[in-house]
Amino acid sequence: MCGRYASSRRPEDLVEEFDIADVRIPTPLEADYNVAPTKEVYAVVERPPSKESDEPPERQLRVLTWGLVPSWAKDPSIGNRMINARMETVAEKPAYKRAFAKRRCLLPADGYFEWYPTQELTAKGKPRKQPFFIRPRDHGVLAMAGLYEIWRDPTKAEDDPHRFRWTCTVITTEAEDAVGHIHDRMPLMVERERWGAWLDPTAPQDHLLELLVPAAPGALEAYPVSTLVSNVRNNGPQLLEPLPLDDVPADVRDDVLHDDEGSGR
Repeated sequence: MCGRYASSRRPEDLVEEFDIADVRIPTPLEADYNVAPTKEVYAVVERPPSKESDEPPERQLRVLTWGLVPSWAKDPSIGNRMINARMETVAEKPAYKRAFAKRRCLLPADGYFEWYPTQELTAKGKPRKQPFFIRPRDHGVLAMAGLYEIWRDPTKAEDDPHRFRWTCTVITTEAEDAVGHIHDRMPLMVERERWGAWLDPTAPQDHLLELLVPAAPGALEAYPVSTLVSNVRNNGPQLLEPLPLDDVPADVRDDVLHDDEGSGR
């Protein structure tokens, strides 16, 4: 799964990177090095024109809440459990199929976190988990494939500007070899030349899944970081600092870091 990621780019950087035509952000988000479910995140979407207009879809930068709430949901708390959508079932599952058909998005990230269970035990007798940060080897933006929905709050009046809740989820797939030894799932990436086709709300569904690919072998690097990231209250660029090798559990050094090509070191 993808349960945490880092997002530190400014809106103006994302506007340039993703060729945004319209910025729909009331207040810019602060750099977040420990993005967790239910937090607000940046998303790139393309909104269809009105039925009376011949204009093409407009690419927008918006702020969404991470944790998708289907339009038919009676209780918005369902979004707390819907932070990831599996590629294998995203086109058929009732919770995601409508969004997959018309409301696809890109979720910009610096990289994401995964946890590797070690042989060391916690005070409760459970395996201690070593966090890793996984990012593009060239340190470029990670455009994660996502879906978004717009949920209408029935308790709010028609003229209430907060009556609509915009939410999103990250699409995941089986992890490629370079990071698969850390966790068996990873977020799907959308390659730059496919951004337009993925975002287009008018695109036919026949070949949408073909636009989604795991990161190319060698495109990502992974390295251990401090367990501070395991607490959502901790934040800041220090969470992305590589952990000194002497502080990494011995079994992690042997099992994960024996191959420098996949370790980011």
